[in-house]
Amino acid sequence: MSARPILLIGAHGQLGRELARSLAVLGPLHALGRAELDLTDADAIARVVDDVRPGLIVNAAAYTAVDRAESEPELAFAINARAPGLLAEAAARLDCGLVHYSTDYVFSGEGTSPWRESDATAPVNVYGASKLAGEQAVLASGADALILRTSWVYGGPGQNFVNTMLRLAGERERLTVVDDQIGAPTASRFLADATLAALAQDWRARAGLYHLSASGDTSWCGFARAIVEQALAHGQALKLSAADIAPIPSSSYPTPARRPANSRLDCSAFEQAFAVHRPHWRAQLAAHFASRG
Repeated sequence: MSARPILLIGAHGQLGRELARSLAVLGPLHALGRAELDLTDADAIARVVDDVRPGLIVNAAAYTAVDRAESEPELAFAINARAPGLLAEAAARLDCGLVHYSTDYVFSGEGTSPWRESDATAPVNVYGASKLAGEQAVLASGADALILRTSWVYGGPGQNFVNTMLRLAGERERLTVVDDQIGAPTASRFLADATLAALAQDWRARAGLYHLSASGDTSWCGFARAIVEQALAHGQALKLSAADIAPIPSSSYPTPARRPANSRLDCSAFEQAFAVHRPHWRAQLAAHFASRG
């Protein structure tokens, strides 16, 4: 790894916090959060990159408010598409690598087969479209980039599905959760550690677009039940058990943004390129609760 510092963007998000921990072993780390860098400001992006002159840029920042993106498309595209493109252009200019994270939401969600990197994209909402545009901007830049599409990420404090379910399970005696959207819940700690494992190798020779998520799959309802089971096993007081979470179809829980029904990702290319083991989503969830103390 170059002696030039790593520039980590989005350092205070659930993935960024884990990356700040994992990437520190590679060398000097310049970590910036939303307060330090406005990704809607092209001049600020250029200024930061020129000041830091990194050997690697890791972009963990994103506009992730899927429903709000339907009414804020310009902001979603500014953060998820234009900013990654500017970072990638800077990386190409400085001959430094770029790591960028994307999403299963770039796909239509049709069928039941796991999506491969070569499958046609067809996002069904603004968020997915903005993330796809970000991928395309990074690929068009000519930078050596590792683009990692992942799914259903959770970890640490803040807004994520695990924390939302725990809050609701502490308030209510019954929950209904969508059961016809299928994917792989993926811990941010695993993503950060897998990123480190790839970067510790000759990754620039294998740069490109990869899928990376936990192994196995479940529905949001199955995930919710597993969360409650883990919480109860770790002594957390809740008002309900897993049996009190009832499945419902997506049609019974309308949202401003459509969600893909099939979010399964085929991650074999990443596994073969970087020899990284992907723990099952249940094992990742158990480890998440164990780390909470």
